[in-house]
Amino acid sequence: MLRQILSLALVAAVSFSAATSPVFAGVSAVGEIKNTPKDHPGLVLDQFYLGCLSHASYLIGDPVSKTAVVVDPQRDISQYVEEAKKQGLKITHVFLTHVHADFVAGHLELQRKVGAKICLGSKTKASFPFTRMTEGDVVDLGNVQLKVLETPGHTPEAISLLVYNSKVNKDKPYAVLTGDCLFIGDVGRPDLLASQGVTAQELACLLYDSTREKLMKLPDETLVYPAHGAGSLCGKNLSTETVSSIGQEKKTNYALKSMPKEEFIALITADQPKTPQYFGYDANYNLSQHKTLDEVLEKSLKPLTVDEAIQQRNAGAHLLDGRESDDFAKRHVVDAISIPMKGHYATWAGTFLDHNKPVVIIADAGKEREAAMRLGRIGFDNVVGYVKDGIAAFEKRDDLVVSNVRATPETLSAQMKSEKPPMVVDVRNDAEWNSANIEGSVHMPLISLLDRVDSLPRDRELVILCATGNRSSTAASLLSQRGVTRVTDLAGGIEAWQKQHLPVKQAVSCTKNSEVMAPRDENTSKRDAKTSN
Repeated sequence: MLRQILSLALVAAVSFSAATSPVFAGVSAVGEIKNTPKDHPGLVLDQFYLGCLSHASYLIGDPVSKTAVVVDPQRDISQYVEEAKKQGLKITHVFLTHVHADFVAGHLELQRKVGAKICLGSKTKASFPFTRMTEGDVVDLGNVQLKVLETPGHTPEAISLLVYNSKVNKDKPYAVLTGDCLFIGDVGRPDLLASQGVTAQELACLLYDSTREKLMKLPDETLVYPAHGAGSLCGKNLSTETVSSIGQEKKTNYALKSMPKEEFIALITADQPKTPQYFGYDANYNLSQHKTLDEVLEKSLKPLTVDEAIQQRNAGAHLLDGRESDDFAKRHVVDAISIPMKGHYATWAGTFLDHNKPVVIIADAGKEREAAMRLGRIGFDNVVGYVKDGIAAFEKRDDLVVSNVRATPETLSAQMKSEKPPMVVDVRNDAEWNSANIEGSVHMPLISLLDRVDSLPRDRELVILCATGNRSSTAASLLSQRGVTRVTDLAGGIEAWQKQHLPVKQAVSCTKNSEVMAPRDENTSKRDAKTSN
């Protein structure tokens, strides 16, 4: 039995049929994959996809022996435990294909919750007990076996896992879980360990060998299940698809084309997106003993009065407002940072917030736990509470709140034709900008915006735009916090602009089903969202 499960972000606005679980929805295979579930009876291979972190994790089991393993789990592990129980499986092992930098994994949670044995690559250096897995090691579940391939490149300790179903073919792998070594349409970035003395060129060299000497030598029909999809910052050209095959990737993946090693190294190390500041923190966090997410949430979900929240802000805490961008514009607390929860909430929070500082959550009623949980997924465990009653608590405190009028496509178009036009700043990623941009706008991707804040004029109106209005709200709030007062953003983003048939330039056509450089701000439930054009 092969099933793929889509683990939706709690904010996803998706309608399901009565027969579909409220937590999971099916994900179809892609490309030229020939294998179908009926070809492999006796195999459980469930994919859980968390759109808001562009993260895929897996439950692999044998329904005969009733044992299973979890691979690359997110920190909130209830879905794996519940699904295993539903299928009558006992989780005996938990694998990390590498030390993740973009989220905190749930290996310690599974070890403490169900007694799962933690399995990591042999070169891993961690502060907790684990089993070192080397080339050729096998975890035997009965008819289902997992065999280790050491595939360094994204990180030195990285491994991939071959999945065999001996009931069908004991000699040929059915699938390979590639972690961040091989993605659909890309390979893992090799530049995350420069601060630890490992150069991008050294890791790219290992990545070349891992892909050519190991993964590309697998049978073409071997299914490829990576740890990330489009929107992840662990690569630069990831597809929106979540499953492929070795044969398909050899045909279509730019990084697997025939080329000398030197050319590959130059190609893979060039044009990588800026690394969010929390990546190094999360990598170290995953190697250390730490509290479980449940323990963190128990202390984080404390209701705060307005005075308590402002006292925290004045002492240096971040006020993080997760409401929708239109609601933020209508009324928000001075110096609050807008990061709408409908998008890549945790990723952008990790990019712009200091993990050493306390965080106070402002959210719509009933969303407080979700906000704290999503921050906990990236190890931001210092949430000190949430404002009780949210923004409504400030109803009689006009001294603490402000509002701003967002530009519309019509008003912005008129302003740009005036004698004193505003400076229009586009904070989308490179692929989006190349696909369509407004004549006269300046491109400053959100991830690097604060590096250029000193270059922005203070005597001219600024209008920020993105795809739909979420990232622009974040950008405007960050700039306002840093003293750029004459700033607003475009409601609805460039999508709203184009719906009014206003002109755009199209420089380069974006690759279908891929996103480059940084997370976008569309609703994360839209797995097949294309780059704006």
